[in-house]
Amino acid sequence: MRHLAIDVGTHRFIARLEEEAAPRTCAAFLEMLPFSNQAIHSRWSGEAVWVPLGDFQTGLDYENHTSHPSRGDVLLHPGGLSETEILFAYGSSRFASKVGQLAGNHFLTVVEGADKLMDMGRTVLWKGAQWIRFTDLGER
Repeated sequence: MRHLAIDVGTHRFIARLEEEAAPRTCAAFLEMLPFSNQAIHSRWSGEAVWVPLGDFQTGLDYENHTSHPSRGDVLLHPGGLSETEILFAYGSSRFASKVGQLAGNHFLTVVEGADKLMDMGRTVLWKGAQWIRFTDLGER
């Protein structure tokens, strides 16, 4: 199984790519690596941080999509109804925006560092935008 490191500020997480459930999303995201941007706290989605990608075209459609990510799930909303974005749930979340409920492709699941998810979310909430970086760790 292939894994990525996700660094958010000073927090590090290891996540498993969900290649069987979301093969096209995983392949497209791997093409973007290493990827960095800023994560900000979600406005409508509960305990989650998000990375707004604006009009970025992924060429993807829905695949393994959900509106109710679990703690440690990372979703990619391919755009359309709302802007393209990455949502990283650190607690209870229901994916939404000002246009209403959204769905994103669940393509990563945190497998190491889950005990630090709440700390990461609170840091983004109370200290503001944090740099997020995704890097490929390969097979583990």
